[in-house]
Amino acid sequence: MIFHRLTLLSSFINRSSNFLIHSHQCRSFKLTPNRQFSLTSIRPRRGDRPQLLANNATNTPKVKLTFSDLGKLFRLAQNEKGRIGCAIILLFISSSVTMSVPYILGKIIDMLQTYKHEELRRRLKQTTLLLIGVFGIGAIANFGRIYLILTTSQRIIKRVREQLFNGILRKEMAFFDKQKTGELVNRLSSDTEVMSNAVTQNISDGLRALTQSVAGVGLMLYISPQLALVGLTTVPPVAVGAILFGRFIKRLSRKVQDALAKATDVAEERFSNIRTVKSFSKEEQEIQLYNQRISNVLQLKYKESLAYGLFYGMTGLSGNIIVLSVFYFGGVSMSEESLTIGDLSSFLLYAFYVGVSISGIFSFHLELMKGIGASQTVWSILNDDHNEKIILSSQSQHTIHGEPLTPALMLRDITFDSISFRYPTRPNVLVLDNLILRVPGGKVLAICGSSGSGKSTIGQLLLRFYEPQSGQIRIGNIPIKDMPLHWLRSNIGTVPQEPVLFSSSIYDNIAYGYPTVIENVPETVLKNKVMEAANTANASGFIEQLPEKYNTKVGERGTMLSGGQKQRVALSRAILRDPSILVLDEATSALDAQSEYLVQEALEKIMVNRTVIIIAHRLSTIIKADQIAVLDKGRIGEQGTYTELMNIENGLFRNLVATQTMVDVDLEE
Repeated sequence: MIFHRLTLLSSFINRSSNFLIHSHQCRSFKLTPNRQFSLTSIRPRRGDRPQLLANNATNTPKVKLTFSDLGKLFRLAQNEKGRIGCAIILLFISSSVTMSVPYILGKIIDMLQTYKHEELRRRLKQTTLLLIGVFGIGAIANFGRIYLILTTSQRIIKRVREQLFNGILRKEMAFFDKQKTGELVNRLSSDTEVMSNAVTQNISDGLRALTQSVAGVGLMLYISPQLALVGLTTVPPVAVGAILFGRFIKRLSRKVQDALAKATDVAEERFSNIRTVKSFSKEEQEIQLYNQRISNVLQLKYKESLAYGLFYGMTGLSGNIIVLSVFYFGGVSMSEESLTIGDLSSFLLYAFYVGVSISGIFSFHLELMKGIGASQTVWSILNDDHNEKIILSSQSQHTIHGEPLTPALMLRDITFDSISFRYPTRPNVLVLDNLILRVPGGKVLAICGSSGSGKSTIGQLLLRFYEPQSGQIRIGNIPIKDMPLHWLRSNIGTVPQEPVLFSSSIYDNIAYGYPTVIENVPETVLKNKVMEAANTANASGFIEQLPEKYNTKVGERGTMLSGGQKQRVALSRAILRDPSILVLDEATSALDAQSEYLVQEALEKIMVNRTVIIIAHRLSTIIKADQIAVLDKGRIGEQGTYTELMNIENGLFRNLVATQTMVDVDLEE
């Protein structure tokens, strides 16, 4: 009789445990149950596996669980305390319902053994109605908990992404020189999600696992203290194994992230420069390189999978040994009539609940460690010392050194006084060496020189993309470092050699140059200004010939337009800004003769009543400048008018003109 009962009990427990384990896995992997799992098939939840982030491991701080890091991470959820508190209350309700199921099932089994016929039907009916009510409450609580946690997580992700995006945009150019675009994008997308999940969904799952573990152990002790001691014998060694496993997985996941970062860098760089790849017919070479990087990731994932398999295989074996022990000692207790079959059924189900919940606690630990690791990289970006000192609006400061902040202030002479400069990424290369240069206010100054002489650097220093190591830049008598950065840049227009357009419409790209927030400008006013700027830049002609005119999409980086068209759109953008200072960085050097003529004609129209700095080497571009400065080895070698410089025997400028003339003759031949 006892053997028959144990056989029935074994079948019932096996089915119940398989359903329990499978349901737990389906919640983790978001699957629909379709087949049973064995007792040894418990696999890690999605949160247990290190998420593959395209991080550069060498730049990622070593993860250490500290109270400071935990505090920073949990402060992300500070504004969501009400929602999280409600979710926790609902969690306790749903967990209470879950933990009542084994006890009720045990009583039903005892009921089947004790009562017959009418009495049995009556009690089953009462119990069924009770369970329907209990399960209904549990379902409502689960719905509320999941909804609150998921929406709270998305709210936190949005807030962190806004903060991180804002922080990144406020960085100095030196920061971007050292960072990879793909890595920053990954921080903005993946890392923020990991951080949010660590303090929302992970906390919810961790509390649920902890609650069910404590409740399950308590009920196991209530049913049978002796069996509870037997069932809990594997917890200490499994806990030690989990800690060691977590440390190993952290180290291995860093290697995986590093390998994946290299693969991601290859893909991103090749996609961004696809024309170069195709023009050199390097598709096969790039495919092999990417495959090699991915193969490195795969080899590391093999090791990771082996580690997971060994750990969860051993924990599964430990669990099954405990089940056999409980069956044995439980059967002995039943034979002595000190334990009913219902109590043993409840005990075994609670044991399974505790086992799954302990696994959830380990998952919580791993997910929390990943959240801390992701947060450390995000904090390192937000808290570094590369932030620009930006005043967002000129309204926050009306005067400087006692003078009003007006466009007229920017039309004074620009003085580069003993400027020495090295780029942060090339600290051993002196680009500008005690440079002394005066740009007459309201005039046109052309800067020429050999490649690498520092011409473009002058424009970048004027925009304060970088700070010189020594010396001072002044407009009038006011150092530009004392000016509000936003106001300074809003009064300087730039047109680079290779203008960058956003992958939107021509209209949006031109309107981007408007000095105030576009949303605050009436649509008709902005539209008229955009069309006027395009007309001034000789861009309206080709725009009107396009099928969608100003609504034409330019493609990524403006690839749908020709070089001359892109340059005129960029010039329109600069004109719309109506700057007091205009910096033209070899704006016509990459254009054909017809495009150069159109752009040059537009430039002559907008140079009036502005201070213009032309960085160029073409004679046609600089011949009409009021002043010409020749850069030589980071210093001004010569400065004067075109006629004055051409009259200097063996002068730097005269030699440059002679060299270009010879090149032009060779090209014509």
